[in-house]
Amino acid sequence: MEVVAERTAGLDIAKASLVACVRIPGPKSGARMVKRKFTTMTADLLALADWLAEHEVTRVGMESTSDYWKPVFYLLEDRFECWLLNARHMRAVPGRKTDMTDAEWICDLVAHGLVRPSFVPPPPMRRLRDLTRRRTLLLAERTREKQRLEKILEDAGVKLGVVAADITGRSGRMMIEALIAGERDPHVIADLALGTMRRKLGALADALVGRFSDHHAFYCQQVLDHLDFINKMITDLGGRIDAETAAYEPQIALLDTIPGVDRRGAQTILAEIGPEMHRFASAAHLASWAGVCPGNNKTAGKAKPTHTRPGNRWLKAALGIAAMSAVRTKNTYASAQYRRIAARRGAKRALVAVAHSHLVAMWHILAGGNTYQDLGADYYLNLINPDRQRRRLVERLEQLGFHVTIEPRPASA
Repeated sequence: MEVVAERTAGLDIAKASLVACVRIPGPKSGARMVKRKFTTMTADLLALADWLAEHEVTRVGMESTSDYWKPVFYLLEDRFECWLLNARHMRAVPGRKTDMTDAEWICDLVAHGLVRPSFVPPPPMRRLRDLTRRRTLLLAERTREKQRLEKILEDAGVKLGVVAADITGRSGRMMIEALIAGERDPHVIADLALGTMRRKLGALADALVGRFSDHHAFYCQQVLDHLDFINKMITDLGGRIDAETAAYEPQIALLDTIPGVDRRGAQTILAEIGPEMHRFASAAHLASWAGVCPGNNKTAGKAKPTHTRPGNRWLKAALGIAAMSAVRTKNTYASAQYRRIAARRGAKRALVAVAHSHLVAMWHILAGGNTYQDLGADYYLNLINPDRQRRRLVERLEQLGFHVTIEPRPASA
């Protein structure tokens, strides 16, 4: 088998230790494998780097095991060509599995070019990823806290969530704080409503009748305090993310032109895929890496049903949110595409299709520096031959028992 890289190393990494295997070219009898065990403390990782340099290693491969690969990769990437490998692509034959044999197997795969490295973003994108992912987690936790608040109100018989769309809005917050303060007159509490909520004073008064006790007051105050703390952290994170993305404002502005993608979503997506599209050979490669396209499952010339491939879950979540927003827009390609696919294959598959179209557009936008050009809601109609479409519709109406006469519409003046 052809050797792609002569001096390679394979690392099998665990939490506290790692095994390194170096492939040293030999005579015709084959290469020699040299193995050594290290701890994952920084001092020992520096010794690992020196040991690899002594053996003139040019390429280091390691499996993406949890987060344990990160300190090793980040320390070695400045001195060696580091490959992060997907565990699904390097399964060894079972039967003789140890850390030593795993390291040797990784080393052989890298030496013969039988695996491909995964995309590891540069340090600026890694920092941005940490921040955007943290914000995503906090936004999810804020939603959970709001749900807990509604549950405790339901426990007290207060049906505020039935009348108010958001119980933590200005009106809802003031009413809950009045309940915590000891006010029990539903009409007095309902009179705190602001804006359009004042149209529902009668319904609010009925919804605020319950058995709100000191226990409920204590619980609600805890939740409100936690919500305030989460909101502060989200605000602080937003400022830090804005500072980190200051150099990428042109790319964020371009992504913001896509229907359903707002500034927050553009920042999250940019953190996951990066601003440079040369890392992905085509838009199809990017969609495959993200996991928003179906996998291939063909055998004996027949294609079998398959699910979307596992991919970047943070990117898939951001694309899903953007897709759900885009399908609610009017007279856009995304909404037309969703309705067309949902009628045949269901809403979930239609959303994935819209997310795929968005990601393909993002690749072209970032690669070419162009703004998003919507294809329009009539894109699919224009793909079909007008005569063929007219005949099909007439035949369908006649099958339903109608006599159809077609008269062209006069051209507008």
